[in-house]
Amino acid sequence: MSTVQVLLGDRSYPIRIRPGSLADLGEALASELEIAHAVVVTPKRVAVRHFATLAGGLEKSGIQVDRLLVPDGERAKTLRVASSVYDRLIELGVTRQTLLVGFGGGTACDLAGFVASTYLRGLPLVQVPTTLLAQVDASVGGKTALNHPAGKNLIGTLYQPRLVWVDPDVLGTLSPRDRRAGLAEIVKVAAIWDAEFFAWLEGNVPGLLRLERESLAHAISRACGIKAEVVGLDERDAGLRALLNFGHTLGHAVEVVNAYRHVRHGEAVALGMAFAARLSERRGLAPAGTAARLEALLRRVGLGTEIPDLSAQRAAYLRALAVDKKSADGTIGFVALRGIARAEQVRLTPEEILAGAT
Repeated sequence: MSTVQVLLGDRSYPIRIRPGSLADLGEALASELEIAHAVVVTPKRVAVRHFATLAGGLEKSGIQVDRLLVPDGERAKTLRVASSVYDRLIELGVTRQTLLVGFGGGTACDLAGFVASTYLRGLPLVQVPTTLLAQVDASVGGKTALNHPAGKNLIGTLYQPRLVWVDPDVLGTLSPRDRRAGLAEIVKVAAIWDAEFFAWLEGNVPGLLRLERESLAHAISRACGIKAEVVGLDERDAGLRALLNFGHTLGHAVEVVNAYRHVRHGEAVALGMAFAARLSERRGLAPAGTAARLEALLRRVGLGTEIPDLSAQRAAYLRALAVDKKSADGTIGFVALRGIARAEQVRLTPEEILAGAT
């Protein structure tokens, strides 16, 4: 097992990465957190495949387990669904000693984190991500969020889990498309932070897509390590942590314009990263060839790099950008590249972001 520590003083916690360890979570919780009751928030698709293994390990360690099913995908990230979860927690007699477990992809982790941060003013939280994207991004760092029809992740809190438990073996049930979408977030952290890791990714895409254990464990561990380092330096998003939004400004707009249909989050982020790299070159921030190198890696992963219907949907994209949560005084904190592993935030208006884009 490899462990990445998120160092936040008395809110520090470990990310434990171990293939084949889903059934072992109960033993860890019983020894590290002394939990007697856990409520597992999970979508049905994940529950069908993996809940028996997780629950069996918890119950073997003397932990009472209740399952709470939620919708799959972005449909889970609404105030209506959160309210239904609160109703169920009341029915179950949940107290502040009850553990809430986010068990699923990024949307399940977001929803569980939001509910844990708000119910009874805070429940202990453990994230058990089951998608690659969630294992390296949504479960780490403490950001929780719900969507609003006007924009993605506009309603949320900052609330750290007690533990993140990563079993790469559960990724074997993912579709190839979801594997590719998850790799987008790994490419993202390499592109903003670690040139050596970026070069390693360029040479190891086939093994990652095949879910080769050694390569996958290394990629997850390094991606989590980068995010943990950034979060440890800037937990509350005062500056440095904003770099983790690379690709998300246009990526979130793609999701909003498409009403969260027909596009995975990782796919949208890949489109946004390619867009941001090209914009960086157009504005003279990044040297020529930066965008081409990033796009080549994304295409090798199997991800798109051109935003569809950008010109035809320009007005819709401008509306989506206008409500970006990083906006202030009419400008947006847009993450640009100075080169591979060199990123910075620049203030741009929505019109400046789309200027010259086709």
